[in-house]
Amino acid sequence: MDLVKLSNSKKVLFIIGPTCSGKSTISIPIALKLNAEIISADSRQIYRMLDIGTAKPSSKDLDTVKHHFINELNPDEEFSAGEYSKEARKRIDEIFLRKKQPIVVGGSGLYIEALVDGIFDSPPVDKNIRKKLYDWYRTSSLDELIEYLRKIDSESLQKMKHITVRRVVRAIEVYELTGIPISVLQKQRKPAEFNEIMIGLNWDREKLYERINTRVDWMIESGLIEEVRKILESGYNENLLALQTVGYKETIDYLKGKIDFDKMVELIKRNTRRYAKRQLTWFRREKRIKWFDVKDENDFGGLVEKIIEYFVSS
Repeated sequence: MDLVKLSNSKKVLFIIGPTCSGKSTISIPIALKLNAEIISADSRQIYRMLDIGTAKPSSKDLDTVKHHFINELNPDEEFSAGEYSKEARKRIDEIFLRKKQPIVVGGSGLYIEALVDGIFDSPPVDKNIRKKLYDWYRTSSLDELIEYLRKIDSESLQKMKHITVRRVVRAIEVYELTGIPISVLQKQRKPAEFNEIMIGLNWDREKLYERINTRVDWMIESGLIEEVRKILESGYNENLLALQTVGYKETIDYLKGKIDFDKMVELIKRNTRRYAKRQLTWFRREKRIKWFDVKDENDFGGLVEKIIEYFVSS
């Protein structure tokens, strides 16, 4: 049955959930039944070489179903939520033109929000302005940059959940380039021209944490340490945004002798659990998500049919 024909509008299925919730596992049979292509909404799986630590889909899965935004950038390249939104919308349109069904799969709340609700058309990075701002940061302090941003755009500062050098520099950079506060530009959003059908995978918190611990053990056994060593030996700086990811930063500390093996494993597990908790906090605010309870992996077969039925009837 060509289930795509059952839809009278451009509907996009979103499979959402925290890390280790089984999004990738369940998305493959759904994609096969819906004649679909998968749009990844994972801000780290887009990087080449970051394979084990990001739990990328297997080579078999990538061969079985076409995936987008997997292995498309080098570790030293940056890809903003705005760039993702623009490119993902373009690819979704192309998938519809091929008479196929787009499915968005991922756990990056920022990427998903940007794709569905839009994000302002931010100016490209200006290397000269950025260098000037980072030089200012290095010769003075982050506090000075924060005070300057407070004068030109206090609203953007108030909206930052976590104040980092990168975010403060970007806010100032946008103001320097446009003369308009980034908080004003961020309100100029253009919603997507498709009907989003969002489903979420809901696990008991303790069972999810058990899955996280098991996955971390698997990552270590599968060669995470060697993967990180290879990335660094290839000349990539340990401070790159891509490497400030749970699993990678702890392994880098281990390789530099800052922590021992047991501490590395403990920190990766703890920080991954904390990351999952932050993801869930983000997703719980999104009222458009229809949550499906998962008790264990034995539920996946039945869930595939339930999710497809929900999508087709929505």
